[in-house]
Formats: sequence, C-alpha cells, structure tokens
Amino acid sequence: MQEFLPDVFIWSWFSEPHGYDFHGTLLLSAAGNLCIDPVDPSEEVLDRLAKEGVAQILITNRNHTRAANRVRERTGAKVAIHPADAAYAREQGTAIDAELGVGESVGPFNLLGVPGKSPGEIALHDPARRLLVVGDAVIGNPPGQLSLLRERVMDDPALLRASVRSLLELDFDTLMVGDGVSIREGGRERLRELVASFPTD
Repeated sequence: MQEFLPDVFIWSWFSEPHGYDFHGTLLLSAAGNLCIDPVDPSEEVLDRLAKEGVAQILITNRNHTRAANRVRERTGAKVAIHPADAAYAREQGTAIDAELGVGESVGPFNLLGVPGKSPGEIALHDPARRLLVVGDAVIGNPPGQLSLLRERVMDDPALLRASVRSLLELDFDTLMVGDGVSIREGGRERLRELVASFPTD
C-alpha cells in the first residue's frame, strides 16, 4: 500500500487482459475511514485495512465490487453502491448493505451520477482537496492521459460521454482512477482533452 496523497492510500492489482493496474483506495477520515473499489488485497494490505479500520466500502459501479466481500468480512465495514447497480452486484455474490444516492455526501465526498457504462455509476468529488475519484467513467491509459473503455462494454456510450463532459463543471486538479494511472496534477486539463476528442452526439 502506498500513499498517493496525504491520508489517501492505494494498492494495486495488475490485470493481464487489460495491460494495466486496477486500484483500491483507502481514505483516512475523522468521520470514518472509507475504502473505494477494493481490489484483491495481499494479507499485508488486509492487515493494514483492519488496523486502520474501515467504516464504509464505496463501490463506484457494478463491475467494481472486486474484493468488497473480503474487506467487509475482515473489517466489518458496510458495503454501499448506487441502487441502479445493486441488483447486478448482488447477483455476482457481493453483500450490499447500503445505497449511495446522487447528491448525497459521504465523508469529504459529494456523490455524482455518471451513468453510461452502467446506470448506477458514480464519481466522488472532494472540493476541499480538489480531488475527483472515478471508477469506470474514464481510465488512466495510456499513462498521463485519459480514455474511455471500449464501447461494447458500455450500456449507453452517448450517455457516458455526456456524463464525462459534465465533470468538467467541477473544480478539481487530482483525478484518481480505478483503472490505469491516476493523474496527480492537471487532471481537469487531461479530462478536457479527452472530452475534446468526443464525437458530437
């Protein structure tokens, strides 16, 4: 586990089919530590999560349940996902304890809807840190740039592009991605470059 920002830690798992890392995130907060999209942790990482304590596991989309059950069993944290993606997650065997509603806040994050890949995809915005966390809305590939997943894995490509465009209305500099390489500085500009490449829908 490595510190990405003060009180924000990540651990990674390399996906051979994709050719890049998937990431889990731990954010330390006085209001309760948050774990986002946990990838399969080593025993060392699992021990660290248990030691730090996790109040809630936030799942950004139906495909990022990943190791949520393992972390939940070890830490006692509640698993939360947007209700539109909850049924799929449960069908995959993930225990879901709570719902994440667009417009709500969890810890330092405002919850934003970014549907398109799936109906319940969310992003997490921390205005104070100028930090945006995404799951599958965009990916950090190639390193230093942003891209979208292949259209064949999206429910509604045009809707996803509209959702990503809307993120430019936010004030952020750091963009943390669940897949690929996160952008520590200049994340909004990299997102603007991606949006400029979109077709006119």
